[in-house]
Amino acid sequence: MPARAREPAAALERIAAELRDCCGSVRFGAPVAFTYNPLDYAWDAHRAFLRMARPAPRVLFVGMNPGPFGMAQTGVPFGEVASVTGFLGIDARVARIGAPARMHPKRPVEGFACTRSEVSGARVWNWARERFGTREAFFREAFVWNWCPLSFMAESGANLTPDKLPRTGRNAAAARALEHACDDALGQAILALQPAHVVGFGAFAAKRAEAVIDALRGESAPSAPLPAVLQVLHPSPASPAANRGWAPQVDRALAPILPSCASPSSTSSGSRRASSRGESARGSRNSPAPRAASGR
Repeated sequence: MPARAREPAAALERIAAELRDCCGSVRFGAPVAFTYNPLDYAWDAHRAFLRMARPAPRVLFVGMNPGPFGMAQTGVPFGEVASVTGFLGIDARVARIGAPARMHPKRPVEGFACTRSEVSGARVWNWARERFGTREAFFREAFVWNWCPLSFMAESGANLTPDKLPRTGRNAAAARALEHACDDALGQAILALQPAHVVGFGAFAAKRAEAVIDALRGESAPSAPLPAVLQVLHPSPASPAANRGWAPQVDRALAPILPSCASPSSTSSGSRRASSRGESARGSRNSPAPRAASGR
């Protein structure tokens, strides 16, 4: 096995640091009024997450970008606070979270003190816990990477996802720079981890992964086989399909490549009920009652 695959966490930390700096220099105009870079102010937590990576997982899951009550708060992909502090064990004892230099008054970064529950993150990490049992078992089989590390907001505080950012006029150069930086980082992450499969949460992430792997295939012959790309439902509550039992639909899609999905745990039916209402955060010890919110 190549050296880079034996030590993926160190490689991922370097890749993420470069991505943080590249994306931090991108400036969008209207309708983007605020941009948060959790790889900057929540770097300690993100680095703790990267250090959980293991070589050659079966699956590299790819998300779009941070949600306002997930990674924007904790620095962890799909980083719903209760899941990050509970299942992943990343909390104030191991990571300090700061704040963006400019914050929208309706979208404060409260870190681990945030009481909003991000439905997408709760669904993803509840599913991981119930299929794999422990975080160690999950990371032996999988890892999660967000294509873009930035969270964008309009003047109103509305969340803006990368697929909705303007790509014309003054914003055209910014869009190209962002896409190049994010694609390059994802390609490097794939080469560092060497997963058997890349699974996009939703169509946007899957399409970016396909484009990245096509580009890698067009370069000089890689030292390891390139992964196949699949797509599963994005866990956002904005998706009617995801609200009709997201976890069992993901199980069916991934059963051919992830044994844990072929034999879901006996608690999975309870997870489906909780995830559809964003109530999974109740399972964390000593956490305040969450308010449901969408995001990544």
